[in-house]
Amino acid sequence: MVTRIRNKMMTSSGVANMLNVHINTVRRWSNQGILKAYRIGPRGDRRFMRDDVVQILNSQSYGYKVWKP
Repeated sequence: MVTRIRNKMMTSSGVANMLNVHINTVRRWSNQGILKAYRIGPRGDRRFMRDDVVQILNSQSYGYKVWKP
C-alpha cells in the first residue's frame, strides 16, 4: 500500500515541470491552499498527489487538458 501511495506522490519540482511553472509558483499555490501539499520527513518536504495536480491541470482556470489514454 505504501508503495502505491508513493508512486502517486510528486515532488515540488515534478509538479512544476508537469504544469510548466516555476517551483516557487508551486510553493505559493501550496501556501495559498490552491494545491494540497503533504509534508513528509523531518525537513517537512512537500509532496503532492498526482491526481490533485491533474485536477489543477484540467481546471478551466489553468486552461490546459491532460491527454488520457
